[in-house]
Order: sequence, then structure tokens, then C-alpha cells
Amino acid sequence: MSWNIENLGKSKSDQTISYIASILKDYDVIALQEVVAGYGGSQAVAKLADELNRKGSKWDYAISDPTISSAYKTERYAYLWKTSKVKRVGRPWLEKNYALEIDREPYYCTFDYNGHEFTMVNFHAITKKMQPETEIKYFKFLPALYPTLNLIFVGDFNCPQSHTVFNPLKKMGYKSAFVNQKTSLKKACKEGECLASEFDNIWYNSNKVSLKNSKALHFYTAFETLQQARRISDHIPITTEIWFEDMTVINSN
Repeated sequence: MSWNIENLGKSKSDQTISYIASILKDYDVIALQEVVAGYGGSQAVAKLADELNRKGSKWDYAISDPTISSAYKTERYAYLWKTSKVKRVGRPWLEKNYALEIDREPYYCTFDYNGHEFTMVNFHAITKKMQPETEIKYFKFLPALYPTLNLIFVGDFNCPQSHTVFNPLKKMGYKSAFVNQKTSLKKACKEGECLASEFDNIWYNSNKVSLKNSKALHFYTAFETLQQARRISDHIPITTEIWFEDMTVINSN
């Protein structure tokens, strides 16, 4: 699962943390964006992990340092994973090579699933009005920078998969898990439409893995109003299954 949980920090109540955990618990690897960089962000992730550990499986987690950004844009990323399903390989890291070109530099973490390694690249782009394509364009250099890694880009790109900025990745064999799937919530539903923009996605190297059963989770339908749902987040989570060449399944991202 990948989820931009808006301002995950001290503003999230224990009840909200418990609700978020109830959604996450069925998946094996979670990538979170928009963890608060200041006081409360790391604590909220730790609370989330504690809550998940009470739901039947053992979980571990990793939290990034604050991104190298201006004070009002800096944040942290987080990963949570079921230790019975995957093992973390080495230490996670923030992208240093393009930290000046990419406002909130991506956060990498390599996992091993039954001898198959994959490296998630967790990312939250600048807002649409700030032209996220001006930093996403550097992603085309990352596969060559890490030639031995099986990179899977996840997160909130604030940019649809149809944008030409993704063309270099597509030419390398990368595909998006979602096409025409809106993932950000409107302020209010209009004529039954509650989603606004096609921002969140998962990009994978189709020469190395396959994705199946990609789904967007419309959690907001469980609430009476969109305003109530937006207390959880202004984005919906996206999920998929990663399939390796032997077709063993892992629920993730």
C-alpha cells in the first residue's frame, strides 16, 4: 500500500490512528507520505506500528530524516512491513544525489521476499501549481544510478501518469499500476464524484516484475460526509500485488 496520510502527526487522534491501522493491517508493505517533520510525526508512526502489532501480525517500521526542503515543505517518509512476509535489506536512505533538484527527495528501502529483492522509492512531489514535472524529470537518472536494484516508485506525484515527464521511464520498461485513477479527495462530492485528481501511483519495471490486482481503496465511503473522511486524509490509499518470475505473490505498495 502507498498512502499520503495528510499531516500524519500529533493532530491525528488515537481513534484516527486505530482506524488507519484497520486499513493497513491486510497488507504486507506500506509506504507513507506526509509524515510531519517536526514533533509528533515519528511518534504517530510508532503509535501506528503499535496498533498494527495488536492486530495479529508482527510489524517493523522505518522513518526517514526530514527532507532537505524549506521549513514549510519539509516532511518525513515512513515504511511499515510485516516481518513474517519480508525482510529489510540494509538501511533505508534519502536520495542525496538530487536532493537540491528534488524538493522532498525520495526515500529508498530494499526488501527481500523469498529471495527476491525490490527497492521501494517513496516520493511526495511538490504541488501541481509548482510544476512537479520539474523535479520528476530527474527520476529518469535513478535506474542508472542504482543499476543493481529493482526500483519501484511509489507515492504522490501530484502529476498524472499520462504526463510526458514519465516518457523516459516508460521507454526503459516502466509502467504505472494505475491509469485514469483519481486519488485525491474533493472538498465536497459533486454529482456523486468525490475524487479530484490523478496524483498517486506506482511505477514498476515490467522487465523485472508484474503487478496484479491493483486497487484504490475508497475509504471515504465509510463516512457520512467527505469532511469527516478528510480528517483521515485528503488522499485515498492505493494497493497492488507484486509478482516475481516464479509468480509467488506479495501484497504491497
